[in-house]
Amino acid sequence: MTTYAALLRGINVGGSKKVPMAELRTLLEGLGLGGVSTYLQSGNAVFTADSGDEDSLAADITAAIEKRFGFTVDVLVRDHTYLQAVLEACPFPAAELQPKQLHITYFSVPVAPERFASIDQQAFLPEEFRLGERCLYLYAPDGLGRSKLAETLSKPRLMKGLIATTRNWNTVVKLAELTRD
Repeated sequence: MTTYAALLRGINVGGSKKVPMAELRTLLEGLGLGGVSTYLQSGNAVFTADSGDEDSLAADITAAIEKRFGFTVDVLVRDHTYLQAVLEACPFPAAELQPKQLHITYFSVPVAPERFASIDQQAFLPEEFRLGERCLYLYAPDGLGRSKLAETLSKPRLMKGLIATTRNWNTVVKLAELTRD
């Protein structure tokens, strides 16, 4: 059995794409997944599975959500090893920062630096970003909601062909803890 986190993109935000966490848990259990729990209302679920890979599990969850709720939700599934590696590889001094200042955007596939080469990082200082393994680390000292760099990074031309979903540092840490076997 492997423990995974499912990261749902863009649910329960601003009244759209409502997915109650109790219903999400029931839906995941209906897929034969075990030990299902959710974290916060923003689309984080933890479960165990004895078969499947991240992509097939994500596809199954996406299809089940669409069937149950009538809309499509992008889903990424990641195991503990990956989530822990993201924590350990953080290029910013996470222990010295407030959790609201540090965010991780998880990507569906590896991303080459050339994708973001057009961004003049100096123009956004003190905000910064660094690419990681299928993720992007964002330091936004005034928080994500006020970040001009986050706004630029999320432009459709940069995200074309990707599933991307962002979590604050507290959630990143908690998901690594919850998926620990």
